[in-house]
Amino acid sequence: MSPVIWAYVGINLILTLSLYLNFYCGQFSLGVAAFMGLGAYLSSVLTVTYGLNLNLALLISSAVTCVVGVLLAFPALRLKGFYLAIATIGLVEIFRVMFKNIPFIGGTAGFSGMVGTSLPLIYAWVILTLALVWKIEHSRLGWAMRAIHQDETVAEMTGLNTTYLKVVSFGIGAAVAAIGGGLYAHYMFYIDPDAFGFHRSLIILLFLVFGGQTMWGILVGVPILTILPECVPQLGGMRMVFYGAILVLIMNLRPQGMVPEDLVRRVHGRYSHMRGTRSQ
Repeated sequence: MSPVIWAYVGINLILTLSLYLNFYCGQFSLGVAAFMGLGAYLSSVLTVTYGLNLNLALLISSAVTCVVGVLLAFPALRLKGFYLAIATIGLVEIFRVMFKNIPFIGGTAGFSGMVGTSLPLIYAWVILTLALVWKIEHSRLGWAMRAIHQDETVAEMTGLNTTYLKVVSFGIGAAVAAIGGGLYAHYMFYIDPDAFGFHRSLIILLFLVFGGQTMWGILVGVPILTILPECVPQLGGMRMVFYGAILVLIMNLRPQGMVPEDLVRRVHGRYSHMRGTRSQ
């Protein structure tokens, strides 16, 4: 298997985890492509124009994108469900047009000259991202976010500051997407605004839905859907049709995804029971 494909797997894992952080807090956001693009352009400018180290550039672009995500979260999170999804789709289009109209970053011609990344570096960031998401899931912050996902009204009645939690989730998700965007830019050596359009958000959403909206599902679903199209070179420009067909099939045959939450709970419960039995 080509190293390029495995690089795509790693980058897609990071991007899907960024979307998962929003879904974990009950937010149906499709703005991940906007923050991916912002992270890609910021990190590229920092490394190419100002000569910064790639890892430092990724951290700075991630921090800036987090702040942008937090600022955008306040008006966006007044909406819920389908309306939030539509608003974040608009956000993606705003960023794409903005990238096209800034000559400093190449405009419609795109931006090039990025170097410095490698497969081990990508997967080092994948491990760091997985550790961050796992830590959030198993913290008080994660439990509060999960409560909002289950029932926002009940969460508010128990005293949780749901606005604060959703803003934090949105900001962290934006920061993680920026890391994925920066790695994508430096592995491809070239980026253009159209690479961060609405179709990118849809593909990332498909990864999440296919996996089952769990961390284990992401680890299973993303590699399958990234590698599978490469095994059918006849697809060519029909890749989006392929992804659309996969989405239709998964919604009809297994809408809960490959590794749904109830399966994770059952496996975890059996494992805990086995450990308890052995300890006795």
